[in-house]
Amino acid sequence: MRWHWLTLESNDALVELLGRIEEHDDPPYRTTAEESAETFVQVGADAGNAKVLGIDADGVPRAYAIVRVRPTAGTYRALCDGGVDPAWRSRGIGATLLDWQLRAARVILDAAGQGSALAVVHVEDNMTHAQTMLRLAGFVPTRWYTEMRRDLALPLPDVQPKGKVTIEPWNPALDDAVRRAHNDAFKDQWGGEQHTPETWVQGRTYFAPQWSFIALDRTSDRARVAGYLMSGRYEGDWEAQGWTEGYTEILGVREEWRGMRVATALLVTAMRAYAADGMEYAGLGVDSPAPGGDFGLFGQLGYEPTRHSLMFTRSV
Repeated sequence: MRWHWLTLESNDALVELLGRIEEHDDPPYRTTAEESAETFVQVGADAGNAKVLGIDADGVPRAYAIVRVRPTAGTYRALCDGGVDPAWRSRGIGATLLDWQLRAARVILDAAGQGSALAVVHVEDNMTHAQTMLRLAGFVPTRWYTEMRRDLALPLPDVQPKGKVTIEPWNPALDDAVRRAHNDAFKDQWGGEQHTPETWVQGRTYFAPQWSFIALDRTSDRARVAGYLMSGRYEGDWEAQGWTEGYTEILGVREEWRGMRVATALLVTAMRAYAADGMEYAGLGVDSPAPGGDFGLFGQLGYEPTRHSLMFTRSV
């Protein structure tokens, strides 16, 4: 196998490889060319990145690895992504690429004058071989993720937030105010990322403003953002997962307005919008520091688990 730096010009080859990997592993999603192209968008906050693509003697892409080092929640993270063509597995390529990612991250950190970072890898719950490889490389599971869905054919409660808070349609003019509200809402959350105006707008290829809402407190003449819900429309995943859905990407409520039914009202408003557009389910993801557990508000609203994944980490 010959290795090349992975660039946007190689995106078609990467999508071809991802198609074979996803067809074999059958995750409940499929990566589109538009989503893959987001990989190559430069983010100013990043300390650096490295990407390689492995090509066989016939010019067929067979493996790839990407590592992006960025500041997150007061530390640095080396976000690692990669995969190997099913026909080329069990040859040690995955372990070799993981080792390369860790060494590449170290080079980036040294150049940035950073002493350490947390290497992060996400894997599906059923990918036991990948999990074994990660454990052998010194990674440990540190976060558990659950994807959930709510049947929109079931009745929805009539919920209104307390006080003078109203749930209003997405307004592009308030986009930066929502960013600041997000930073405030997540400042003390595990892994909460403080977004700059540049990073805030990254990864919005499938952002659905018609399914997104803002909670505004109009107690005074100047409305304040109390909370927000941003949705995505991932039509490319619907066939693989077996149903249509509106997906809640981010839900946030600032501390001052917690306990006032703001989150519940936002979720129910979004679910009504999903249903009005013919969606079968509402979807979202939750994470926790341990497997299982109580899903709180989401469980109360009728969301049920559909699949699980893990985040593995180690120092680098």
